[in-house]
Amino acid sequence: MKEVALLEQVKVRISHVDGKTGELQLPEYATEGAAGMDVCANVESDIQIAPLETKLIPTGFAIELPIGFEAQIRPRSGLALKHQIGILNSPGTIDSDYRGEVKILMTNFGKETYTVKRGDRIAQMVIHRYTRVEWEKVDQVNVTSRGAGGFGHTGISSMRK
Repeated sequence: MKEVALLEQVKVRISHVDGKTGELQLPEYATEGAAGMDVCANVESDIQIAPLETKLIPTGFAIELPIGFEAQIRPRSGLALKHQIGILNSPGTIDSDYRGEVKILMTNFGKETYTVKRGDRIAQMVIHRYTRVEWEKVDQVNVTSRGAGGFGHTGISSMRK
C-alpha cells in the first residue's frame, strides 16, 4: 500500500508469537483512508461462539508500541451487522508496555452460533497517541451551564417538543 501523504507515521515492531513468520497476514489497512487495520484470527482449529458467549481469540502476534501510544481493538462493522459479533470491552486497549500475544475478546450477541476460522478478519486495530495527566487537587471544580447533567439529560431528539 502506498504511503498516505500528510499523516504522521510511527514504526511499530511486530512479531509472530508462534514462530511461524509469514504464515498469516499481519494486521494491515484495507484501504488508503482506513483508520484501523484488519486483525485476523490465528486459531489451530475452528472456534464456535454460542449465542451470548464470549471467547478469547488468538491473533498469533505481539507488538512493541512506543511509549505514548496505545493500540485500540475495535469490532468490525460487517461482523456486527451480519452476525451480531462484537468486542465486549470495546475499544480494548493494548498498552505500550504489554509484550504478550494480542488476543481478541469476541462476544456473540446474536441468536445463532458463530464460527471463527483461521485467517478470518475478526477485529480492527487503531494505533492512537495518548497523553498522561498530572492531577491538581482542588476543593471544587469550576461550574458550567451543564453542571452535573448526564445520562440523557438533554433528551432523545432536538425535534421533539
